[in-house]
Amino acid sequence: MCGTFIVLTVTAGRRLAAIVFTDLAGYTELAQRDEAGALRLLHEQDKLLRPLLTKRRGRKVKAMGDGLLLEFPNALDAVSCAVELQQRVHERGAGGGDAALRIRVGVHLGDVQGEGSDILGDSVNIASRIEPLAEPGGICVSEQVFAQVHNKLPYRLESLGAQGLKGVEEPVQVYRVVLPWLGGPDPAPAASVPRLAVLPLANISPDPNDAYFADGLTEELISTLAQVRGLRVISHTSVNQYRGTTKPVARIGSELGVDHVLEGSVRKAGDRLRITVQLIDTRTDEHRWAQTYDRQLENVFAIQADVAERAADSLKVTLLRSEREALREEPTRSLAAHEHYLRGIRAERDFGSAGEGLDRVDREIVDHFERALREDPRYSSAYSALATHLLATGGMTRAAKGLFPRARELAAKAVELDPDSSDAHTALGNLAMQADLDWARAETEFRRAIELNPSNSAAHAWYAFLLMTLQRLDEAERENRAAIELDPLWALPRFQLAAAFEYAGDTAGWLDTLERVVAVIGNLPGVGLNMALVHVRQGDPAGARALLDREGTPADLPSRTAHALVLGGLGDLGELRALMHDFEEGRIAEFVSPYGAAMAYSYLGEKEKALAILSEGQRDGDRALWAYYQSTLLDPVRDDPRFVRLIAEMRLPAGLRRPRLSPRTA
Repeated sequence: MCGTFIVLTVTAGRRLAAIVFTDLAGYTELAQRDEAGALRLLHEQDKLLRPLLTKRRGRKVKAMGDGLLLEFPNALDAVSCAVELQQRVHERGAGGGDAALRIRVGVHLGDVQGEGSDILGDSVNIASRIEPLAEPGGICVSEQVFAQVHNKLPYRLESLGAQGLKGVEEPVQVYRVVLPWLGGPDPAPAASVPRLAVLPLANISPDPNDAYFADGLTEELISTLAQVRGLRVISHTSVNQYRGTTKPVARIGSELGVDHVLEGSVRKAGDRLRITVQLIDTRTDEHRWAQTYDRQLENVFAIQADVAERAADSLKVTLLRSEREALREEPTRSLAAHEHYLRGIRAERDFGSAGEGLDRVDREIVDHFERALREDPRYSSAYSALATHLLATGGMTRAAKGLFPRARELAAKAVELDPDSSDAHTALGNLAMQADLDWARAETEFRRAIELNPSNSAAHAWYAFLLMTLQRLDEAERENRAAIELDPLWALPRFQLAAAFEYAGDTAGWLDTLERVVAVIGNLPGVGLNMALVHVRQGDPAGARALLDREGTPADLPSRTAHALVLGGLGDLGELRALMHDFEEGRIAEFVSPYGAAMAYSYLGEKEKALAILSEGQRDGDRALWAYYQSTLLDPVRDDPRFVRLIAEMRLPAGLRRPRLSPRTA
C-alpha cells in the first residue's frame, strides 16, 4: 500500500477531540514465540489503517508498543474509522489472511491538552481504559460517543453498563458496537435483524442432470426468505462458493457475517420430491429447526413457503399477515414454466465464468426464460429475470440500446402482474437510468425496490451506480457497502466502490478497494491490471511493472485494453495504438463498446476521433456516455465545448468533484 498517515495541523492548548486507542490482541504472547510474525502484524495494522485515516480526517498521534493512539475531529469519523478497520480485518481473515491479526478498539470524546504533536488529559486516560473492554475484533465506546453516533451507524450499539475504570473516579457507561461477524453476548437479539445464509442444497437425485433443480430451489428459497422484512438474507453470489463445502458452519458464519445458515438436500425422482432442511446457529452449532418434506413435485411452492415461515418463527421474527399471504402465493401453476425458469437461473450462475462461451450461455439463459413465459404468460418472476438479464448484460455481448424495447416490455409486464415485486421495480429503475436518462424516476424505482425487499443486493448496487452517475459519491458508498454486506463475495459493488474512489481522485482508496477484492474474492480477471493502472496514477512505475509481469499476457479484449493502457501510462503507447488500428480495420472479433473506443482515443490524444464517436452515439440514441463520463481517460476532451454540450444534454452535473489529472498525449 502506497501513501503515508495524514498529518493534521496540531496546535497547543485545549480542544475537543475523539480519541481512539487500538491494541493487538495476543501480541505479547506471539512476540515471545515469533518475533518476525509479530512485526508483520504491526505492519499489516498500519497498512489497513493508512487510507482510513486519510478518508476520516484522523491522525496517528503515536505508537505505544503494539497499540496506537489516534485523534479525530469528531466522534462519527472516529467510530466509522474503527468499524471500517474491523471490517477489513474480518474480510482479510475470511479471504485466507492471517487470522492472528485481531484488534481491540476503544473510543472516547472529550477535552485534550495539546503538547506539540502529543495529546494529554483525563479523556485520553478514559479512552485507554475503555479499549481493553472490547473483545478481539470489537469496538467499545463511551456514553459521550454513543450520544453522537447511535443513530448514524449501520450497526446497533449495546450497553455494557457502568464500568469502573482504573484511574477514573466515576463509573463510565460503556457500549459495544454489535458487528454482525462477531458472536459474544447479545441480551437483546430481537432488537437486531437476524442475518441468514441459505447454503447450496445438495443434489442427491438419481439423475445427476437434475442438479439444476437443487440449484434453482436454493435460489428460490433465498428469494422467498428475502421477502421477510425481519430478516437479512445473503444473496446467491456469495453462497455459491460453499457448494459441497466441508467448512464448519462457524467458519461460514464468520466469513459471511451471518448468525444462522439453512442447509439441506434435494432428491427428485419423477414427480416425487424429498427435501431435507435444517436451520443452524453458527455461533453455537445448535440446530434451531429441521424438517423433511416428502411431497409431489407440484407442492414445491408450498414447501418453500413453509420453510420460510418456520425459519422466521425459529428466529423469533414476527410475520405480518400480508407477508404470510405473499409467501403462500404460487408464482406459477405451470411446472413446465417453473422448470425452464430454474434452468435459466442455473445458467445465470455460469454466465460470469463463461469466458469464450459467453454468447452460448447468454443464448441459453434467454431461451429458458422465454420458454418459461410461453408456458405461463403470467409468470411475473420470469419476466423480471429476463428483463434484468438483458439490462445487466447490455454492452457485453451486443449494443445495449437494441435490448431496451424488449426489456421495457418485460419489466412493465412483471410489475403489472406483481406490483410488489422488488425485482420488477429494480428493472424499471434500470430502464429509467439506462434507456431514458430519467434520473429522478430511476431513483424512485430503486428506492421502492429496496423498500419492498431490503435484502435485494442488486437494487442497492444499481442504486449506487445511479448515485455515482449523479456525483453523490458519499451516498453511493453507503449503497455499495449495503450491497457488499448482503453479498460479500459479489464483485460488482466492490468494483463500483473502486470506481467511486477513482472519480473522487482518491488513488489510495481506489487501490485499497481493489486489493480488498483480491483478498476477499480472489485475483479476478483484470483486477491486477487495474491495480497497475492505479500505480501509474500514483507515479509508481515499478509497482505497475511488477503487476504487469505477474498478470502475464492477457487474451480477452478488456484485459488487453487495460494492459495497453498501463503500458501507455509507462510511456509505451505502441500496444494501444496497435489495438485501435485493429479496431479501425475491423479485425477484433469481440463486441467493442464505442465508448471504450472513445476513451482509448482520448487517452491517445486523438480528440477528434474520440469526440466523433461520442457525438455519433448521442445522435443514434445510444446515449451511454452517462456511465463513463467521469472516467479519467476522458480528461483530455472534458473541457471541449462539444463534450460539455453532450453532458448538458443528458442533464448530468457539470464539472467534476475531483482534482484534474494531466491529460496524456502521444
